[in-house]
Amino acid sequence: MPNSRLEILAIAAHRDDVEQTCGGTLLKAAQRGQRTGILDLTQGEMGTRGTAEDRAREAADAANILGVSWRRALDLPDGRVENTWENRLKVAGVIRETRPRVIILPYWKGRHPDHYTASVLGYEACFLAGLAKLDLQKALSSQPSAVSQTTSGAIEGGSLPPHRPFKIVYATLYYDVRPTFVVDISDQFEGKFASILAYKSQFSDQEAGKDLFPAQAEIRARVEAMSRFYGMLGGVSHAEPFLQKEVGLVEDLLAIPVKSI
Repeated sequence: MPNSRLEILAIAAHRDDVEQTCGGTLLKAAQRGQRTGILDLTQGEMGTRGTAEDRAREAADAANILGVSWRRALDLPDGRVENTWENRLKVAGVIRETRPRVIILPYWKGRHPDHYTASVLGYEACFLAGLAKLDLQKALSSQPSAVSQTTSGAIEGGSLPPHRPFKIVYATLYYDVRPTFVVDISDQFEGKFASILAYKSQFSDQEAGKDLFPAQAEIRARVEAMSRFYGMLGGVSHAEPFLQKEVGLVEDLLAIPVKSI
């Protein structure tokens, strides 16, 4: 099996979610030599535009643009991501397989049920992945539903030792909440935007979903406006917002970035 150990793993419900919420951060990490990965929970078969096969090809193109080392899509039903025991085991298996130090999850509130469910599902899977006495291989094999080929990696992870990420952070771009911190993506914005446009089935002008999706001419303005807003909060030109549940630790007051006045 090729090396799948990662330093950062972003988990989201749909292909293109990660590109929009934290693509610049993943690109920045890859440019620093860090191994990054993306776990898409669904195949995208219920999307208004395109097919699951279209989304798979586009996801591979986007991953190349972002320098992502590893990407996989599970087989959870699109539009019906549920925080079940079986789904937690599948994600926990991937966490044991990839052994990331940092996991990025969607924020736990939002418009789309798949998004906020993916947040809670991901957190609970992180907890399960660290339980030394939990035999994921045995637990998964005892589930009544068959495990498809797309989750074979989770079965492989089931035979690996326990692992719990050191840090879990939440990408908050599409929810109106003040972030704990922002990541400067000024030098990565163009790459982030290119990864979004890799999803031609989603972001090209077409009749299907025209009331839900912005016209292609407006996409850059929207993405850039949001990046610039969060960049302004951090004193840079472009940024992506994140939230952490823990209190931050400061060693040196003189080294805290972002001026107060």
